[in-house]
Amino acid sequence: MADAPTVRKGKGSSGRPPSERTGLVTFYRQVIAELRKVIWPTRDQLTNYFFIVMAFVLVMIALVSLLDLGLGKLAFKIFTGADDV
Repeated sequence: MADAPTVRKGKGSSGRPPSERTGLVTFYRQVIAELRKVIWPTRDQLTNYFFIVMAFVLVMIALVSLLDLGLGKLAFKIFTGADDV
């Protein structure tokens, strides 16, 4: 049987003990710093992404609806024995 993985005690990846929490002000400053690194999409990119996502969602809605309709009719036919579905 393989040995269990070793659990390291002590400091986490940030250099602080894992139980130490950062303050609210430090957290807010870190959030602002990370948001400044974000590359925001242009209006044209956002419009393109919107239409791509909407097209994908509509295709998925159609696919799931057709599967639901087909499997529902199949289940109805199997359990009722009806030929007129």
